Amino acid sequence: MLSIFRRHRANCRHKKKGRKSVSHCNCPLHVEGILVRKPVTRRSLGVGSMDAARRIVASWEFAGEVLDDTEPVTVAKACETILEHLKADIQETTLAKYDVLTRRLVAYAEERGIRYITEFNFEELRTFRGTWPDSPLTATKNIERLRSMFGTFHDYGWLPENPARKLKLPKVKQKPTLPFERDEMNRIIEALDAYPDNYGRALQENALRLRGLVYVMRWGGLGIRDAVTLRRDGVKNGKLFLRRAKTGQPVWCPLPDWVVATLDTVIGSAPEYYFWTGSNPKSAVGNWQRSLQKLFKLADVPQGHAHRFRDTFAVELLLAGVPIERVSVLLGHSSIRITEKHYSPWVESRQKQLEADVTASWRSDPTFEMASSRTRAVHLDRGLVN
Repeated sequence: MLSIFRRHRANCRHKKKGRKSVSHCNCPLHVEGILVRKPVTRRSLGVGSMDAARRIVASWEFAGEVLDDTEPVTVAKACETILEHLKADIQETTLAKYDVLTRRLVAYAEERGIRYITEFNFEELRTFRGTWPDSPLTATKNIERLRSMFGTFHDYGWLPENPARKLKLPKVKQKPTLPFERDEMNRIIEALDAYPDNYGRALQENALRLRGLVYVMRWGGLGIRDAVTLRRDGVKNGKLFLRRAKTGQPVWCPLPDWVVATLDTVIGSAPEYYFWTGSNPKSAVGNWQRSLQKLFKLADVPQGHAHRFRDTFAVELLLAGVPIERVSVLLGHSSIRITEKHYSPWVESRQKQLEADVTASWRSDPTFEMASSRTRAVHLDRGLVN
């Protein structure tokens, strides 16, 4: 006969009750007793759920032996394994975000006295989620990562199910797309001429590099990281290499000749790059973001942000009548739904512009005025209008 009991953690409010099982406690469960005349001494079940513990014990009693005598995987080992698993599949920036999340998980487990990954059930993960200081958008992304992590733990056979899939996503208010107004864009370009170096001199080397960065984001549609890390061989024959499509075909974006000429004048810190040394992209992006904030202040654009250049690129295409499906390809979105989510208001603006073009064409049509006057005369004669 095997008996299930809890070993309460130091910070558990039920610790004074000793080994008595408490339904509202998530401390790890252990078992001891006799199984087929063999003693089982204080063995960890690696779970905090009483139902899961009973299923494990029932499987042992049915088999007449302790199954899977290996120790459960620790939280630290599980997190280390998941990072190794992800290295080959995701970008360095995304891997860094998983690294932050796993370090949070390990620190939380140490504070709560949790040793094994099997001790994380839905209630424990919900408590862990409550310790995050994240904004709703960041929390949403981290919950999605947590679901992916624990889904992998389940696939490895370390967990009977994925408890993270039950976590609810917070409500996120989507910020509206905010392209630069054309007047704002003109002021930014004018401010590039006056952008000073550390000695107050304009049109120096760093200002020319900043001009190239602004141009490639605005007329190439690149995000700041892709623009900062742009290789020189990424611009060929007046075209900017964006990415490879799912078919394997390269996607190129034509650049104005004066943008290409500006990039040709950029003297980079490394021969193969325009805007960085090739060693630390996060630091390089941070440096350029500070330069852009200085530029926005000089141009009197208080809500200036690097991503607004990419938004401006997309919106100007839509206003010019480019189908949203093609804009989605240029932006590199995995689905047109993403493009519609961010830029659907501007598709409506494009429609209004088309309607305005149609009504403007009426004024140049001589038959329009004749049909209009004859129709008004008929309506007056029949008393349909005053």
